[in-house]
Amino acid sequence: MAHAAAGQGRLASVVQSWRERPVLVIGDAMVDDWRFADSERLCREAPAPVLTLRRRISAAGGAANTAVNVAALGGRAVLVAPVGADAAGDELHDCLDRAGVWDRTVNEPGRPTPVKRRMLAGDQILLREDSGDPDPLTAEGVERLLTALDCATEELKAAAAGAAPTLVVCDYGLGALPAPVRAWLITARDRYATVALDAHDLADWHGLAPTVVTPSFAEATRLLARVGGPGVRRTAPDDLHLDHPGHDPADGPSELTVGTAPGGSDGLSDTGLSDTGLSDTGLSDTGLPGTGRAGTDRPDTGPAATGPRGEPTPGEGRVAMTGDGLSVTGTGVTVNAETGEGVDRAVLAESRLAELRRRTGADVVAVTLDTDGAIVGGAEGTPRRSHSTPVPASHAVGAGDVYLAAMTLALAADAPLPIAAQLAQLAATITVSETGTCVCRREDLLGALGGNPGDDTRPVVVDADELATIVAGQRESGRSVVFTNGCFDVLHPGHVRYLEQARTLGDLLVVAVNSDHSVRRLKGPDRPVNPVEDRVALLAALSCVDHVVVFGEDSPAGLIRVVRPDVYVKGGDYPPELVPEAPLVRRLGGQVRTLGYTPDRSTSAIIERIRAGERLRAGERLRAGERLPAVERLPAVERPQTVGRPQAGEEVPAGEGLSSGTEGVASGRTVPDPSQ
Repeated sequence: MAHAAAGQGRLASVVQSWRERPVLVIGDAMVDDWRFADSERLCREAPAPVLTLRRRISAAGGAANTAVNVAALGGRAVLVAPVGADAAGDELHDCLDRAGVWDRTVNEPGRPTPVKRRMLAGDQILLREDSGDPDPLTAEGVERLLTALDCATEELKAAAAGAAPTLVVCDYGLGALPAPVRAWLITARDRYATVALDAHDLADWHGLAPTVVTPSFAEATRLLARVGGPGVRRTAPDDLHLDHPGHDPADGPSELTVGTAPGGSDGLSDTGLSDTGLSDTGLSDTGLPGTGRAGTDRPDTGPAATGPRGEPTPGEGRVAMTGDGLSVTGTGVTVNAETGEGVDRAVLAESRLAELRRRTGADVVAVTLDTDGAIVGGAEGTPRRSHSTPVPASHAVGAGDVYLAAMTLALAADAPLPIAAQLAQLAATITVSETGTCVCRREDLLGALGGNPGDDTRPVVVDADELATIVAGQRESGRSVVFTNGCFDVLHPGHVRYLEQARTLGDLLVVAVNSDHSVRRLKGPDRPVNPVEDRVALLAALSCVDHVVVFGEDSPAGLIRVVRPDVYVKGGDYPPELVPEAPLVRRLGGQVRTLGYTPDRSTSAIIERIRAGERLRAGERLRAGERLPAVERLPAVERPQTVGRPQAGEEVPAGEGLSSGTEGVASGRTVPDPSQ
């Protein structure tokens, strides 16, 4: 597995470069209090369990946990945040000291430190008690916070020999970042080389121009609905600042919540959204409930208002597919069935990345999708999809902080975006193995990048059994698998572009190649042009391909069952639901993607040009009186009658009408499948 080993080496070198990198974290800090109990009986007073407390753990939460993760991953972390002069504040200081975070927090007497107390029995969270809903910072408190922020910035700059530090802003609506602090940070943006922003209300940070923003799916959709955009009704002017509603206390950072999606169509009736949506945008034109009325200075404050503060509700943070498979719904998001079966949050997020970048001013947008991983996109290149492993909710608390810390460090180290996205997802994935607030240590991340001991000795070309072992090992390390198949008879630029695009959709690309007998059954007795040994050798030489496997059946269904790909890719200008293998892939928990073809680049077209050239040369020799050997009499390529939608490799006769869905296929052109 030479390519995989080399890739892991590149990732490890990026992690090594994080050591002592200066990072200033500012925002809402809190304490995560974990209480583990046993329960063996119900009480007599009510059908409730009787709990016996066995152990208690305090951990840094929110912005404090982001700082702890920066330090644990090798960076030099400084935390600036208001902290109450209370017992919870003392516990938070202890957590920062143990983690090696430079504690530059500001004590605020009379302002309690936010605490989340979770009671568990048998690794199951039974209840959570939140306390410390803070009052607004006093004018004196704001001045002390700004002084600490300025001093910490200069302190980090001096420690880095004059290099500009990195800034991470964690705004969870708990009052640590009032308007004067936001204004100071926006004005001082040039003092920081890299700026990462994680905020419940991204509209508050217009003008910051961050390097990266990491909204959850709910936060991203709320922003799009609030500020308007294609297919979304504008609910407020672009320059309108919406204050947090005072009645709805914030609930800390968005966590990578794990759970089942709400079923049925109740979400539609509750929000009053239509069940048709807009197929071109994936977003309903009704906007989101509770985002304020157009032309007002503040959002609704009545009992039914649902402001932007706090953690997303289960309905906001997830998407449900109706039983008939016709629609996928979330908060304010409705997808028309015409956009294709299997459309999900990842597809929606990817379709709106450019809009999110424009609205936030960020170079990079990473939309986190809890159990579905994340969608990451920048100004250049194809958006990257990463995947996560479903775990109990008690294992995923703080995983978003890990993701933010790793993504920030990677971008600050000038890592390419695909590498930054892969490291961030891997760091978050390896921390969710047990209950508690997630922290990823540098040693654990480097250990995960080491892979299985025998990985570097495995060849690129493998058989089905060896492939199953490799895929299992990769999944244990939190990596996602992309699978594609085809004949790949005459390798050409269309193939290479197609495979490079496929590789960006996951961490490992497996290419299944039809055997010679299989190609003859599918393509005719004069194919393949190149034997399977040559086809496999060329594919294995491509840097974007991790493994190549040969199969002799007409369908790759058997290999799909072995690999269970996270993403199954086919080439062609048709929707995913027309892919024959799509139902099987989805039953196994994967998604199906089709990648557009490169015009005039296909094996059939190349062979046709070669044959046309031979016929032309043969005609010239005959006119000159030369006898043409029988072996050079090349038959014309037979084309099937075109009926309805053209299939891959079919020619559309001139003047023949095109069925709906074949836009862009001109008369006389072919619709090539890049994998053939």
